[in-house]
Amino acid sequence: MKQCTSCQEAMDSCISKQYFAIAHLYKNEKPMNMHIHDCYEIYYSITGGKQFLIDNRFYDIHPGDIFFINQYESHYLSQTDHEVLERIVISVSPEFLKSLSSEATDLNQCFFSDEKINHKLSLNPEDQKRFLYYIHKICSTNGFGEDLIEQSVFTELMVFLNQLFFIQQGQNEKEASEYHQQVDEILTYINQNLQNELSIAELSEHFFLSQGYSVNDTWELCGFRDYSNFLKSFTKAVGISPKKYSKFAS
Repeated sequence: MKQCTSCQEAMDSCISKQYFAIAHLYKNEKPMNMHIHDCYEIYYSITGGKQFLIDNRFYDIHPGDIFFINQYESHYLSQTDHEVLERIVISVSPEFLKSLSSEATDLNQCFFSDEKINHKLSLNPEDQKRFLYYIHKICSTNGFGEDLIEQSVFTELMVFLNQLFFIQQGQNEKEASEYHQQVDEILTYINQNLQNELSIAELSEHFFLSQGYSVNDTWELCGFRDYSNFLKSFTKAVGISPKKYSKFAS
């Protein structure tokens, strides 16, 4: 398979052929505005970068991070100061991926799972090597049987990614549940002590937490998907916003 030279070329090829396309990019492209497109996108970062905004959620990008974006999720990659921004972008036709799936194995699940906590996986060094092995094998295949080899290796790649996705999402779901339980305990404690002047130091000591977390850190640590949901929940329970509470309680 010939590699594409831009994200746009990969998307156009994927959509026109109802197949998949790979772009291995080294330089920063002119950033697109917030957008959606008619194909799935798998974004694998080799050098890291600034931030990804996907479906109203921000993600920091580190080497070895991989993102799954479906055709209905708006997304935007922030401008980076890096001259070199190495990454691999795979555009996939939803219909093509559906054709590779079976009744027992739905390869679309990493894009649409009901248990989807976030869009990002952080691959360990061994999994990074395996991912790059699949990409190299797909892109270096030529000659007789090229199409069948491409398809079989791509199928194996998607099985591998879905397996990793569900392992990590299960871990994230457990952690999120624990964080939600903790924030419920904190809010209950605050409501039971409204007559007292509670400070951040007192809460930190009572719940064995660090005082160093900012409001922006807190919503992620509490397991909320975005700050707006945390803000609504906190304000409803406490009566004022987290930032105002932080100022008054300090």
